Amino acid sequence: MSRRVGWSFVIVIALLVAVVLYSATTGSLKVSSLELIQGLFSGTNKNVQIIKDLRLPRIIVALFVGAALAVSGVLLQAVMRNPLADAGVIGISSGAGFISLLFVTIFPTLFFWLPLFAFIGGAFACFLVYSFSWKSGLSPMRIILVGIAINATFTGLGQSFNYRGSYAVASLNQATTSIFTMKTWNDVQVMILYGSIGLLLSMLLYSWCNLLSLQDKSAHNLGLNVTRARLLISIVAVLLAAVATAIGGLIAFVGLLIPHVARLLIGSDHKVLIPFSALAGALLILGADTLGRTLLAPTEIPASIIMTVIGGPFLVFLIRKSERVHGN
Repeated sequence: MSRRVGWSFVIVIALLVAVVLYSATTGSLKVSSLELIQGLFSGTNKNVQIIKDLRLPRIIVALFVGAALAVSGVLLQAVMRNPLADAGVIGISSGAGFISLLFVTIFPTLFFWLPLFAFIGGAFACFLVYSFSWKSGLSPMRIILVGIAINATFTGLGQSFNYRGSYAVASLNQATTSIFTMKTWNDVQVMILYGSIGLLLSMLLYSWCNLLSLQDKSAHNLGLNVTRARLLISIVAVLLAAVATAIGGLIAFVGLLIPHVARLLIGSDHKVLIPFSALAGALLILGADTLGRTLLAPTEIPASIIMTVIGGPFLVFLIRKSERVHGN
């Protein structure tokens, strides 16, 4: 590992710790970092206990949602050989959200199976993107155009459910918004379980991701079953995006922005790119949520709005850059 890569990890970890402490100690209820740490161990500080029950689950969920979305973007970009691929942009997140709405509306007693329904929806959206984008290969621009269309379709279908007015839909809308308010330790358990599985699997697949950067014939000559590798990596990417959507809501551009910045800082070796993107994604979403919570307090700005403001112009920049690279 080069010195630049090492320092990049040190800096992002230091920033992450600082933002966690700031987020935990700032808000309507304020304590110092020392009081927070002492109170968590002693259990005698009432303010810290309130923070533990209300603010810490929100922080942990935001961290894992950011990590999951960032790594999902890394995996999708490896599979599609497209730096513009992102679960939020190409419709995987909106597909996960819509199918969750559909299933829980029909079967409201199965609300706690939300991550499974989200995975089914994300997988279906990913299948549609592949199917409609394939024409003697995968064109980067065609993937984005098809993905934006699928994203708009699922988003519209999901929003149409807002007018049904049922309790299940109202509950689900609250659960899938990108404001992390009222997250509980049950949400933390689900996010950590599925998120950790997805992140661990992504690390085990890093060598396949590196080989997929080659032409299919070259990767095959090196012993890689390209079709199987693409399928398995896509499944892990959809799992990460789906559980992030089910617990954290619809947040776009994380998997677009973080991998691009990470490659500039540490290179394209997925052995270090995946863990670095996980840390940077966690930092980005927690930072966006903390900013949205404190900027206009007591009014909150959803993290998804902050990410849209940041990510929209960034997507335009990457599209223009991609056009220059391909000579269009």
